[in-house]
Amino acid sequence: MYTAKGTLETKSGIENYLPMVRRAATRMISGLPANVELDDLIQAGMMGLMDAMQRYEQGHGAQFETFAMQRVRGAMLDELRGTDWVPRSVRKSQRDIAQAVHKLEHRLGRAPSDTEIAAHLDLSVDEYHSMLTEVRGAQLVYADEYDESDDGSSYLDRQLGGDDRADPASHLNDRRFREALVAAIENLPEREQYVMSMYYEHDMNLKEIAAVLGVTESRVCQLHSQSVARLRAKLKGW
Repeated sequence: MYTAKGTLETKSGIENYLPMVRRAATRMISGLPANVELDDLIQAGMMGLMDAMQRYEQGHGAQFETFAMQRVRGAMLDELRGTDWVPRSVRKSQRDIAQAVHKLEHRLGRAPSDTEIAAHLDLSVDEYHSMLTEVRGAQLVYADEYDESDDGSSYLDRQLGGDDRADPASHLNDRRFREALVAAIENLPEREQYVMSMYYEHDMNLKEIAAVLGVTESRVCQLHSQSVARLRAKLKGW
């Protein structure tokens, strides 16, 4: 599959790694609104794969699959950024939840419950759960989220710009940030820790996680959104 120069043969590389691109797109789209097309993500991912093939060199310290997946996901996220797929109302809901969690944690000295967050937002628990379900599509992973700043730019606009220092992958590789993220995850309520571990570490889908926890897929979706809101609150300074 590699040539003498250490690059991938394009045709065989595409054939071998197409399933990886499709899996990445399918996984990403599972939490996105219906207006996002799977084929668009796959096409963007293929562009990222071809870019990875051109740039990869053996012996540079990373397995090709790892290197390629960063390019594939980056290309898909770029596609999402270009289509502005997250409504402003959803972004506002994200910020409102994160701010509520931040204020309650400061006041209570612990992780607030669903009921406490709902009351702070002047919502019923059912209304709060509906809000969590709505915002879940905007939460791919913590570092890839939209997070509109005072100047109107989104997190992806800032993190996927031309400055390598602002690249999400580089940001996650920063030791201090990773340590802070790990600490924040360890401080999540136990059930939310399970959700994050199963979803991100063990690559389980919502249906599989629901079966393990004995709850509905909708409830897993809500727990995921609430987990991300807590992480946003904890890592606000980053």
